[in-house]
Amino acid sequence: MNIELIERAKARVPSVPVLVNLVSKRVKQLNRGDRPYVKPLSMDEDKADIALREIAEGLLISEIDFDAIARAEYAHTRWSE
Repeated sequence: MNIELIERAKARVPSVPVLVNLVSKRVKQLNRGDRPYVKPLSMDEDKADIALREIAEGLLISEIDFDAIARAEYAHTRWSE
């Protein structure tokens, strides 16, 4: 993976765990045959670099469902009482 791409992507998605999950999911999609949102720089460009470029260029974003997180935390605290 290209360090410069990682830094550019982190500027868009500052949470490292979210960034890792986003790249991982996108690489799986690319490996499955989904078309990239950016033109690959070469035929053998690493899928993770493609995903990082998509993120860095703002073509791939992540949405966080804070309501779902709150519901999960509430359910967890109810079961641990």
